[in-house]
Amino acid sequence: MTAPGISVRGGAGGIEADLADLVTLARGSTGLAEELASASARCRPVLADPDLLASALLDPAGVARFEAALLEALDGPDGLTVLAARFAARAVVLQGAAAAYEAADRALAELADALEWAAGFLWPVAAGALVLGGAGRVATNPFGVAADIAAVLDDPERWLTEHPGLVDDVMGALPGLGSSMSLLTVGLTGPWLGGADVRVAARRLGRLWPDGSPVVTPLPGDDSGPAVVAPRGVDDLLGALEVRALRSGPEHDTIAVRVVTSANGSTAYVVDIPGTADWKAPLGPVNPQTHDLGTNVRVLGGDATTRQQAIAEALRRAGAGPADPVMLVGHSQGGMVAVQAAADAGTPDFDFDVRSVVTTGSPIARAEVPSSVQVLALENAHDVVPQLDSRDNDDSPNVTTVTFDGQYGSIADNHGIGTAYRPAARAIDASDDPSLVAFRAGAAPFLVGPGDEATVVAHVYEIGRR
Repeated sequence: MTAPGISVRGGAGGIEADLADLVTLARGSTGLAEELASASARCRPVLADPDLLASALLDPAGVARFEAALLEALDGPDGLTVLAARFAARAVVLQGAAAAYEAADRALAELADALEWAAGFLWPVAAGALVLGGAGRVATNPFGVAADIAAVLDDPERWLTEHPGLVDDVMGALPGLGSSMSLLTVGLTGPWLGGADVRVAARRLGRLWPDGSPVVTPLPGDDSGPAVVAPRGVDDLLGALEVRALRSGPEHDTIAVRVVTSANGSTAYVVDIPGTADWKAPLGPVNPQTHDLGTNVRVLGGDATTRQQAIAEALRRAGAGPADPVMLVGHSQGGMVAVQAAADAGTPDFDFDVRSVVTTGSPIARAEVPSSVQVLALENAHDVVPQLDSRDNDDSPNVTTVTFDGQYGSIADNHGIGTAYRPAARAIDASDDPSLVAFRAGAAPFLVGPGDEATVVAHVYEIGRR
């Protein structure tokens, strides 16, 4: 299958990385201004030095020329004092510009949340506006409307994947709709429904799914195929993840902890985390399957889930310690759990040194990943799943988002590791985009370079809850 064209945003070559450079330049300008001002202050007493003034009796003209030259160097148009002021002013401008850009980005994201929330809360008004808008379109372009209706009826899945932004809009409106329902029920549904945005709403809804405690069972390790191939790029990483996803199922949540030992004896740990396979509603006792709908909701709300705790236990059993480098590779829910674990890295919720995360088809925009973790997020423009958090990934220096146009005709195929994401991974491996080059450099403990060798031992665990 031909690799699709890719678009790269964020990372070391992104806009926020440029803003970070502005801040660094501002700090350098401040430091230089301080040094120039200090040099000016140290030189100024020379103007009144007693020995210099006494020498004026012998060479008044020479002393006068020296005093004039020193004053020019200190306080002239290009003197130390003026230069110090210029660099101080430049520092203020640079810091202000960076702060303004960051504030504008935050404000726009919050405004988008507020508008979508209002559409859900005021759903009768929003529904009326849609009806009026639709009626107006029928009046002005009846044949276009008829064509759209025919497309929906002919292949609803394809139509939806051609318009994934609708999922984004609906998810953004649901918190407002939940708040409206809470108001109508006089607060009875408030503990579970509604909230200011998707993250808050998911946290409330997640209370319906009891998360239990983790269970980790070792299985026979993988000893052949992609799981034990030393990874040389993103496609190799996704090849092993695809194997793990195919060997999991609705009744068996299995992950792999792969120990990569380089020729120099250093070790690194790569964890393969498949996506959702159990879609049970929140009914009855604790669901023993951790790759269920409940984990989706809870991790979208920012919870350290039982699945995350089970992954931590599997890492410990595979021999990983708090100082060992760890990469987490996840598909769909697996990527969500990976990013949340990275957000909790170094804390009791996930006491490991997470260096890198690779996600495929995962809604991760609302997770708060520390700058020490490099994230590579792959998103198919025709995959509806990454739209479920109703927000685009931040253009952060440590989050590189790769989007591509992969229309394979169905929701499942557009979301599949093998059908959609591995072709994009091959394009990523071949790219010399600065952000991707920087990510590969940061992932060096996990990726084998040209001509280098490494051994891989794949430990497999079934994880669950009780």
